[in-house]
Amino acid sequence: MTEPRCSTIRRVAVHVPPHRQTGTEIEDEVRFRSPGLRLLPGLLRQMYGFEERRVAPADALPSDLAAAAAGRLLDEGGLGPDAVDLLIFASASEDLEEPATAHVVAAQLGLRAPVFDVQNACNGLLNALEVADALIRAGRYRRVLIATGERGSRLSRLPARDRHELALLLPALTLGDMGAALLLEASDRPGLLGIHWCTNSSGWRAATITNPYFSPGAPVPRVRFDSQALAASFAGMEKNVMGALHEWGRKPGDLDLVCVHQASVPFTRTILGSIGVAEDKAVATFARYGNVATASLPLQLAEAARENRLCPGSLVAFLGLASGASAGVLLMEWQPDPA
Repeated sequence: MTEPRCSTIRRVAVHVPPHRQTGTEIEDEVRFRSPGLRLLPGLLRQMYGFEERRVAPADALPSDLAAAAAGRLLDEGGLGPDAVDLLIFASASEDLEEPATAHVVAAQLGLRAPVFDVQNACNGLLNALEVADALIRAGRYRRVLIATGERGSRLSRLPARDRHELALLLPALTLGDMGAALLLEASDRPGLLGIHWCTNSSGWRAATITNPYFSPGAPVPRVRFDSQALAASFAGMEKNVMGALHEWGRKPGDLDLVCVHQASVPFTRTILGSIGVAEDKAVATFARYGNVATASLPLQLAEAARENRLCPGSLVAFLGLASGASAGVLLMEWQPDPA
């Protein structure tokens, strides 16, 4: 019996929509749609540290953003459609209930490989990496393309009828649009070193977006973000998952880069402080891009690579936090494509 192969992340790419929308512009939109509600100027900056986000064209779908990022990744690597053995679409946003949005992305890229979707709120991308790693180790595939496309800005256009609804919608006003892609390949040297999960499914009610197809009395999606309940649902999780580092013979000080899901500036600082990681080990993205859900981790990895903060062999941790609630940590050694 042959030994299972290892896997490693070879490439990362993001697609950043060109249009910027500031916090002031978002607040003005809310006042226009809900003239009876009072929204203090600069509230998004004061509460979340939010400055601006990127917004895709009105007709752009999650598949368009994912395909743009994945296409860029393949072009930069000189890879054709036949080089991909499996495509996983891992996003909180989706084009359709049926079929899998991965089919739409594959059609745009000209892929003929097997495809499927993975969804777990903002942790979908971490789940996709775990699944892809297992399939590569089992010898099923050699090269797996993981793509995501987030259209979170659409949720901030939903109406709020009163102050209570506005309070529950407020975090959604910081959601941004972005596409991202990662290429995971078989390797003789392990790149993905470990992954560990912690869940608290009793906290699922803290943040919900209804499904208009199957939610009685909800002809349009309804958004509910109870910030206090959501924070409480994560209590102790980040320390629990980071405890896995010790099992892997590592400590926070060994890490060269920490990519953490960024839902706000204060949230990010709190998480980093609780796990004993200095802020200069992270890449701050929230103020400039907002909460881009599953695209947050690959965005930070791409930014770090662009800023020459990574070199072959750098030790990187992905720390994912998602409503539900779930927390996951993935430890990897950065082994980029030599090309």
